[in-house]
Amino acid sequence: MNELIHQPTRLHIMATLNALRTGAKLEFIELRKLLNVTDGNLGMHLATLEKAGYVEIEKVFVAKKPRTRISLTRAGRRAFEAHVQYLRDILHA
Repeated sequence: MNELIHQPTRLHIMATLNALRTGAKLEFIELRKLLNVTDGNLGMHLATLEKAGYVEIEKVFVAKKPRTRISLTRAGRRAFEAHVQYLRDILHA
């Protein structure tokens, strides 16, 4: 079991990002809406996942407005898939 991913909000973040095609990025605002969490809560969980190397956070400016985009790294995708397999193994034991 991956304790880092197993936390419910982080599991939801990872599942959402994993549903995107490899390399695709999701806007912070869209991710926040999908998860129905606050900016601070999402930011805290993303920082934890970024520190582990599971997500990449990109900050850019579009028309002078800051945009934050998040994507799953290869390591993040592998860790998520391993965690999902762990959960499947529990269900089928």
